[in-house]
Amino acid sequence: MAALNLRFTEEELDALRERAEAEGRSMQAFAHDAVMVAINEHSRLYNEAADHVLKVSAELNRRLA
Repeated sequence: MAALNLRFTEEELDALRERAEAEGRSMQAFAHDAVMVAINEHSRLYNEAADHVLKVSAELNRRLA
């Protein structure tokens, strides 16, 4: 498995530690899951935007074809 080193300020690390502890999880597991949620949310938003553009421009694309 590949590794990635991230840099955080002391305040960010404290916040990460507190949130992980509040959920009874390790900082690594908490950070990993947060990144995966962000990736999935970005993909979802991108797909929604692409669908919207396709719907809005469908008639124009049909006439240009």
